[in-house]
Amino acid sequence: MPASFRMTTKLKYDYGPTVFPYRGKPDSGDTLHSSVITSDCQVVDKAKGVCDFEEWLYIDPRYSDFGNAYAGTWKTAARVFLAGDAYDTDDKNLPLQVKRATTVTVNASPEPVAAGKTITVTGRVERANWDTHTYQGYGGRTVSLQFKASGASSYTTVKKTTSSSTGSLKTTVKATKPGTWRWTYYGNSTSGAKSSTGDYVAVK
Repeated sequence: MPASFRMTTKLKYDYGPTVFPYRGKPDSGDTLHSSVITSDCQVVDKAKGVCDFEEWLYIDPRYSDFGNAYAGTWKTAARVFLAGDAYDTDDKNLPLQVKRATTVTVNASPEPVAAGKTITVTGRVERANWDTHTYQGYGGRTVSLQFKASGASSYTTVKKTTSSSTGSLKTTVKATKPGTWRWTYYGNSTSGAKSSTGDYVAVK
């Protein structure tokens, strides 16, 4: 997750600055660090001690003590390290959502289908489990069935359905025109949004 920040300090820092997500208090709460790459400070106003920098935070749940509990809302702070063991922390208190990845699949059949006949659209919504490093069915989710007619540039929502306890999706629609079907899950505070690939159905 890339981000750009501006930090102001008149202290001569040893290295940094570093922006990090935290919960609780920035100096005593939980912090979220995996791999942080920070650009050099680009001076904006030397007299006032203002500089801009960019940072990339890479989170890999396969490493370190990282699990499902880390998904959700975090806040952000910036820190520069001074000579010795001293440091200066600016608490920006900006919200940051850390979300578990989701996947969605789709299958529409029969292909092709006669006009006016029934199309059955199935699929599955899964969510990454950071504790077990696997994807598992995500039940009880409201998922939108969307359709893009041949020649159209965008999808429209046809209906909504709720995933089963195993994450399975299934519904039926009438075939009226050829086009592409997909499922879209819009996510929540701990899980990312995701659309399946499209499945084209010809209508004869």
